[in-house]
Amino acid sequence: AAGLGKRLNWPDPYFTFYAEASYERYSLNNWTGFVVENGNSNLLSLKLVFSRNSVDQPIYPRRGSEFTASVQATLPYSLWDGKDYSDPNMSDQDRYRWIEFHKWQFKAQWFQALSSNSNLVLMLKAEMGYLGSYNKNKVSPFNRYEVGGDGMSGYNIYGIDIIAMRGYEDGALDPSSYYSRGYNKYTAELRYPVILKPSSQIYVLGFLEGGNAFDSWKTFSPFKIKRAAGFGVRLYLPVVGMLGIDWGYGFDPPANSTTKSGSQFHFVMGQQF
Repeated sequence: AAGLGKRLNWPDPYFTFYAEASYERYSLNNWTGFVVENGNSNLLSLKLVFSRNSVDQPIYPRRGSEFTASVQATLPYSLWDGKDYSDPNMSDQDRYRWIEFHKWQFKAQWFQALSSNSNLVLMLKAEMGYLGSYNKNKVSPFNRYEVGGDGMSGYNIYGIDIIAMRGYEDGALDPSSYYSRGYNKYTAELRYPVILKPSSQIYVLGFLEGGNAFDSWKTFSPFKIKRAAGFGVRLYLPVVGMLGIDWGYGFDPPANSTTKSGSQFHFVMGQQF
């Protein structure tokens, strides 16, 4: 990958722009449990990111906002390669030899101090993403989303984005075993510090969260959400970074289930946005 970022002076100095060209190659050999079991898949893409950050400090923000809008796209190979992707007998190696998609993502969060000493802070966050296709018969199994859990599994062997959703297990909101093509998520968090020192910072929080995952644009909706609530604690140490634990209660059933998620504990490592 090769990328270039630049801080912008307009509309104001808080804006930045980043562009990245990348190439990835997936080699699979007798890999069961995935769409492609054998063969090589190539991914050549361009990613553009437009963002603005006016948050006053990174560890315990009290004021400001941050948003990011990004798009990642490949060339539409299926428009000119002469292959009939509607043929059910086409092998997975031929169908996904060159991966194609356009991927859109938006994230925003806002901080506001509620008390006179600026210690009690309200954080609001919203995000959504969608993986589109140029050809309905060549929808990419790579670069999808895994929604649910603490977002710390790190198991993105297929280039997936892991989206945390407290109150539910890892990947519990994905409608199929091949992850999700779209998602949305909304969070409201109330934070209060216990210790704010350069050597260590500790704060407690309570949260309301809602989100869902979808397997197509037709089923995508910003209003069909799975709900959760809970509380947690964060500890920041300069040597190890941010650590935390949350308890969340999922009020709705996960995907393909009729039983509500219920009580879940989640461990957090690192600052998340």
